[in-house]
Amino acid sequence: MKKNTLLIGLLLVSGTLAAQDWPTVQTEARPGSRWWWMGNTVDIPNLTYNIDEYAKAGLGTLEVTPIYGVQGMDDKELKFLSPEWTAMLKHTQAEANRNGMQIDMNTGTGWPFGGPEVTLEDAATKAIFQEYKIEGGEENILNLEVKDPKQAKVAKLNKVMAYNAQGQKLDITSKVKDYRLTWKAPKGEWRIIALYIGKTQQKVKRAAPGGEGYVMNHLDKGSVKRYLDKFDRAFQRDKVTYPKTFFNDSYEVYQADWTPALLEEFARRRGYKLENYFPEFLDEKRPEITTRIITDYRETISDLLIENFTRQWTAWAHKHGSITRNQGHGSPANLIDVYASVDIPECEGFGLSQFHIKGLRQDSLTRKNDSDISMLKYASSAAHITGKPYTSSETFTWLTEHFRTSLSQCKPDMDLMFVSGVNHMFFHGTPYSPKEAEWPGWLFYATINMSPTNSIWRDAPAFFQYITRCQSFLQMGKPDNDFLVYLPVYDMWEEQPGRLLLFDIHQMAKRAPKFIKTIHQITSNGYDVDYISDKYLQNTRYEGGNLRTEGGSNYKAIIVPAVKYMPEKVLAHLVSLAKQGATIVFMENYPKDVPGFGNLESRRNAFTKVQKQLPDISDFNQSISSSFGKGHIITGTDYAATLGKCKVMPEEMKTNFGLQYIRRQHSTGHHYFISSLQDKGVDNWITLSVNEPTAMLFDPMTGEKGKAQTRIKDGKLQVYLQLQSGESVIIQTFDHPVETQAWKYIQEQPVSLSLDHDWTLRFVQSTPAIEGTFAIDSPTSWTEINHPNAKINMGTGLYSLETVLPALNADDWILDLGDLRESARIRINGKEAGTVWAAPFRLKVGKYLQPGKNLIEIEVTNLPANRIAELDRQNVPWRKFKEINFVGLNYKKNKYDSWEVLPSGLNGGVKLIPITTL
Repeated sequence: MKKNTLLIGLLLVSGTLAAQDWPTVQTEARPGSRWWWMGNTVDIPNLTYNIDEYAKAGLGTLEVTPIYGVQGMDDKELKFLSPEWTAMLKHTQAEANRNGMQIDMNTGTGWPFGGPEVTLEDAATKAIFQEYKIEGGEENILNLEVKDPKQAKVAKLNKVMAYNAQGQKLDITSKVKDYRLTWKAPKGEWRIIALYIGKTQQKVKRAAPGGEGYVMNHLDKGSVKRYLDKFDRAFQRDKVTYPKTFFNDSYEVYQADWTPALLEEFARRRGYKLENYFPEFLDEKRPEITTRIITDYRETISDLLIENFTRQWTAWAHKHGSITRNQGHGSPANLIDVYASVDIPECEGFGLSQFHIKGLRQDSLTRKNDSDISMLKYASSAAHITGKPYTSSETFTWLTEHFRTSLSQCKPDMDLMFVSGVNHMFFHGTPYSPKEAEWPGWLFYATINMSPTNSIWRDAPAFFQYITRCQSFLQMGKPDNDFLVYLPVYDMWEEQPGRLLLFDIHQMAKRAPKFIKTIHQITSNGYDVDYISDKYLQNTRYEGGNLRTEGGSNYKAIIVPAVKYMPEKVLAHLVSLAKQGATIVFMENYPKDVPGFGNLESRRNAFTKVQKQLPDISDFNQSISSSFGKGHIITGTDYAATLGKCKVMPEEMKTNFGLQYIRRQHSTGHHYFISSLQDKGVDNWITLSVNEPTAMLFDPMTGEKGKAQTRIKDGKLQVYLQLQSGESVIIQTFDHPVETQAWKYIQEQPVSLSLDHDWTLRFVQSTPAIEGTFAIDSPTSWTEINHPNAKINMGTGLYSLETVLPALNADDWILDLGDLRESARIRINGKEAGTVWAAPFRLKVGKYLQPGKNLIEIEVTNLPANRIAELDRQNVPWRKFKEINFVGLNYKKNKYDSWEVLPSGLNGGVKLIPITTL
């Protein structure tokens, strides 16, 4: 906690010092990337080469994640954590330090954690239940050997219970010897249930050399400790500096629904013995008692995962001066609590979001998008309520099919991450590739390949700078969301079928449909929220007119969705907060009952006593605010009307203009990151919900900044905002006057200069080569020129035009590149004017133009798609990776030889637009 407080203090200080400028850039503000070490086949010269290239482009952090290898390189593979491997890690750390970069490290290879040191005893565990029926009154002998042949040699008998119709429950485990039950049962029919501790036998997925083996038992403290011990042994043996951050990928431990100590832990935590209720626990008809017992089971699994894995792992890292970064999704646990138990919670985007941004190229080769804002906010919520300064993201997993992802397609999903609370992004990812490797180099199968072997790398530094500018603001100050939203995890646990429940991103629409709808209803009404769990809600206090979480974040009220189950202690705490002065919002109904089965009647009685204190509301269809102690309890079903009674001003930029945003506070005001993730822009006055009188605008694409036009209307600050579809901006407000240059608002003049003739084209670089200069006249795709390599190349084409600037009275000019495929560097009269890489593909260029003749040069870089398709048509064996090798979006080994040619370069619509500065 002291470390987090210090970091926040430093960020607040940097925000204060840089109040009228871009915040000071820390290493964490620059983009990071998952750095795949293919087969651990790394060497000193190529480590230096790769790190130099990454640093030069603008990456700030590399996360070393060893992965499966490259075919034919067996003799150069290094075993994970061997002296040879740690020597490469030490060199990596030294080279990163030289370049001002940071090195993180996966605490394993591939995923999940596991490896050769994990014994069968410490491996991921599953429960196996077998049932028998016997007649009492005479001695019975039963063979209780495991029936599943895959478990016969690994499963161990844990408990044998007997039950009869009269409700008797007998533990007869002691009557079993060598898997033979010998027992003279009392008269009557008896149901025998035997529990075995089996093994999932899951191996580490995509393991690197030296990392192959069983997945460990994340629910067992000893198993986790023994797994971490191997890092201590290796690091101490070779005197390796521990990395700044240890990382854990999404929890993908399948069928691991048990641990040897579960029955004991269950009894200690839930107050009754689970084995006494095996018949109810296993009842597939799921009567109420079954759902309650399963809720208790799921809560126990959640507790064990958090306590024995994430907290122990984090404490171990802290002991060595490191911190942890973790993807909690996929866990069989309360996601807020598991995210909150590490230093940097990390979410994951998956798929390409469709925002209908004007002029943005779409791609039919995409997969189902799971990057819903309701899912992304679990990680940032945990960070916000616990006062952790960073929320990270695994960014651009499976955005499109390989070789087809453009920088312009990345920006909207990056902006979605930002408005969801991410401020420390990581690309997924960057494969280490030797300089001498034949193109396309070494590749990982589920990534956009943000590396020098991808043609988009040429203009990626402009994207990296955009990310850095955004994150410098998003890491400054503290979060300033309006409401806390109670996470109804007990309802989720009660409603979902089965036994083990994993909250993975691909299933959340099924796991929590009502909660997702709740979040969308709140945010669509112009409010922003953080989720809070029962644990952290009970540590929230009312202070200074706000609800304040244990991490120091303030909120105007807490919203309780239409929940059925809530622990009596949580409801009592909400009532206490309201009596002290807080605002509590209950949507659709009051909580109706306590969850779980243990001590049910006593907990119900306590719950009922608290519930009777709540205002008597006969009709939740009306939005009603009831005074309660010094505070208020608000009830209703309509979110707009009900939340309106909280006297919290919604953000008009969302409700009236459709803009996405996130708001933070700093020592002298607030700042917003805003993105127009929609098919329209805005050119209007925007009312802000904050009260400071002064505002500045910052353009993260160009670095421009200036004092915004503002006015006070109805006591609220209004800022004039101009954004086009797909554009983003940062607004910073101040409680004091700001003396700086004014922001340049523009008005496009009605007549533009179409640049549709007299172009020439030559190639700055091209593979295969295209020599010579082509008089193409109109700015068209270079795939249309008369050259055999034009349709199959990857490269950068230089479009040149000498044009005469008309004698117009213009304050500035915009160069609009129209349908750009895919990014471009602009040079005018020999001077670098900037890089265009995202919709709306425009750039102010007036200061580079001169009266009369002007030379416009546009270096356009295309995607690798046309080149890789040709390699497949030529049957070039570039898929040379082990294990899963290289699969497509559907996880099949598709070839790309049937792809249609993708346009490359300029595709018409290029023009100069004269503008007037307002």
